[in-house]
Amino acid sequence: MIDVMMFLLIFFVLISLNVIPAFGLKTTLPDSKTASRATVDEAPIVVSLQADGSVALDGQLLASEQLGGAAKAAHQKDPKKRFIVSADQTVQWKGVVAAMDALREQGIESITFATKRVQ
Repeated sequence: MIDVMMFLLIFFVLISLNVIPAFGLKTTLPDSKTASRATVDEAPIVVSLQADGSVALDGQLLASEQLGGAAKAAHQKDPKKRFIVSADQTVQWKGVVAAMDALREQGIESITFATKRVQ
């Protein structure tokens, strides 16, 4: 009986790790040789930019025009939270700059960019 319970526990842990993404939507991040892990006490607010042009704030899909207002509302709840821009590696640079501008227009200055460290 204990073996069955242990098997079920391990099964559910492994499934939950693969089903629930850690940050926003799944993106293919650009590579960086100098990337470092961000150390924060709280979970950041993630702005995801997908290859198809879609934008999401903490996993909630938005029209790109709505990003500023949604980010402002999230920033007003907790002004100390950091925003992470997680852009797919195929997103054009103007899309990343537009997202950054939308955040900065709302008074958000703590913005970090997500990359994938390579050796």
